[in-house]
Amino acid sequence: MVFTRGETRQNRVPFLFLGGSIAERNFRQADRIRINERIRAREVRVIDEEGGQLGVMQPFEAMRLARERGLDLVEISPTADPPVCKITDHGKFQYQQNKKAHEQRKSSRGSQLKEVKFRPATAEHDFQVRKNQIIRFLGEGHKVRAMIFHRGREMAHQEVGRAKMTRLLGEIGEHCQIETPPRMEGNVLVALLAPKKGAGAAPRSSATA
Repeated sequence: MVFTRGETRQNRVPFLFLGGSIAERNFRQADRIRINERIRAREVRVIDEEGGQLGVMQPFEAMRLARERGLDLVEISPTADPPVCKITDHGKFQYQQNKKAHEQRKSSRGSQLKEVKFRPATAEHDFQVRKNQIIRFLGEGHKVRAMIFHRGREMAHQEVGRAKMTRLLGEIGEHCQIETPPRMEGNVLVALLAPKKGAGAAPRSSATA
């Protein structure tokens, strides 16, 4: 193995020729995901590229099977007993892991908590506008706090606000699941709604609240 000036085996492995593929990575990453000769367990449980069980064997036997197929032996579950290794292309495996992590980060960034506010006396047109906002937010993957604010004498007639909330939940039921049922928080009736899997977004309305 040839090192560039200033590089040592301890701080960098510039090229690894494994299973017919070339992978460039630093030592810290290599330590996280062990492959081929870096797998240290005495025995490993091996699965093939299709997920089929090949049984428990010593790493050198598993590496022989991998090389016969032109692939790598990748340790995918180091804390299992025995550790689980997969016969796969290391470059493809690394790409899939990075893509999965990217999608998870993207999903985490994209999901927000939205708030949509009503009054017990909200007019029908405004009710429909706000209801469609909730459906759109849910369709975009956001959670929604549906809120009905009571003021002054409205607190003495909370059943009006509850009736409006009941109507709202009934009309958007196919788009959401109720994480927190309606409850009073001070002078506000609140329900927490989450997207229902498989529900699509409503057409975007040009009206504003």
